[in-house]
Amino acid sequence: MQDEKIITLNEQNIDSEHICCAIGNDAENLSRASMKKEWLKKEFSKGHVFKKFDVRGKCFIEYCPAEQAWFPINADGYTFIQCFWVSGKFKGTGMGSKLLEECEKDSLNTNGLVIISSKKKKPFVSDKKYMLSKGFSVCDSAAGDFELLVKKFIPQAADPKFTENAKQGTIEESQAMTFVYSDMCPFAPVYSQIMAKTAQKMGVTVKTIKLSGPEHARQTGALYGIFSLYDKGKFITNELMTEEKFTDYLKKLGY
Repeated sequence: MQDEKIITLNEQNIDSEHICCAIGNDAENLSRASMKKEWLKKEFSKGHVFKKFDVRGKCFIEYCPAEQAWFPINADGYTFIQCFWVSGKFKGTGMGSKLLEECEKDSLNTNGLVIISSKKKKPFVSDKKYMLSKGFSVCDSAAGDFELLVKKFIPQAADPKFTENAKQGTIEESQAMTFVYSDMCPFAPVYSQIMAKTAQKMGVTVKTIKLSGPEHARQTGALYGIFSLYDKGKFITNELMTEEKFTDYLKKLGY
């Protein structure tokens, strides 16, 4: 499968290419994909890169200058890997390694690569064991078992760090259940609203925060820029859930 070509999305081809997630032709998926494409169009000019194999499925990598990352990190001079996903029949084919090599080649004039992972497997978060096998090492940690991994090209470069509020796993809002999300993921806006409405039905006071950019992400300290859920100011999960699953989750929390 490595013989398949790699496509780099840009303003010229993005309308005719799929984005690996939400690739169905039904109205719901088309709407989700359109939202993500609009987000990408705004980010291309800031150095955001989206590369994928020319296959129908999840086999892609997204990265950008760390200063432009919608995550609570300080990593000036590095390249931040926002999303790296190879799934299904494409796993174990070497395609993930090839995508990572592409990212490395594009980043040789930087301090190195940075990615968020976790001590234990989490939804949508890159696998720590795999990234360590590719030369990454842990350089910082935050609440919720999140870890910052780095692969330095310049050994003496300063280590990337989480922001202090991310390390603590807290946000300023302490009275409500707070849903922090962004348009980085085509599923995050939809499911964050489903979850918020589910919580409201159960009598939970709810607040939603849509991230507007890198600085906003650092200010809020939302642990995972795609989606982070807080209860009374404390981080509890980054998992997007259906109404049924989230109802069960809330019951376990005592609601």
